[in-house]
Order: sequence, then structure tokens, then C-alpha cells
Amino acid sequence: MLQDLENNFSEIEKKILVLQKNYKNLTEKLSELNTEHEELKMKYDEERRKNQVLAEEHKNIKLYSAISGNPEHNRLMKNHINRLVKEIDFCIAQLQNSGL
Repeated sequence: MLQDLENNFSEIEKKILVLQKNYKNLTEKLSELNTEHEELKMKYDEERRKNQVLAEEHKNIKLYSAISGNPEHNRLMKNHINRLVKEIDFCIAQLQNSGL
């Protein structure tokens, strides 16, 4: 009876050691994954910023092309000028309403 209890205790002790080892491995893996996640998040943010810069550059190139007379971008130029005229009209209306 006592021998059985000692064997059971020994087996439980071995299982606890295995569980502790597994827990340690899992916590290390979690730490690695968190670090990797942060690195990927930073890379994603950087790539997103680069993408925004490139999109803005592309927009400017199309606008410059339209200004220089490229017929493919005439509509873009007309739309841009129309937007600017509307903004100016809005500003003039605000100035007139404020009494300046």
C-alpha cells in the first residue's frame, strides 16, 4: 500500500516536472511570438507610410503631367482646378459674410 502511494507520488512528481517544462517552453515561445508580432507591426506601419508617400507622389506626378499638357490627364487637371475654384469661392463667401 505504501509502495503504491510512493509510486503514485513519483509519477505525479514526474508529470508535474513535465508540465513545468512545457509551461516554461510555452512562455518562452509566447515571448518570442510577441517580439515577432511587434517587429511585424512596426514593419507594417513603415510600409503603410511608404505606401502613403508613394500614393501622394503618384497623385502629384499625375497632376504635374496634366499641368504640362498631357492629354491623358486633362480631366484630372480640370477637376483639380474646379476644386480650387470652389474653395476660393467658399473663402470669398465667408469673408463677405463676416463683413471684411
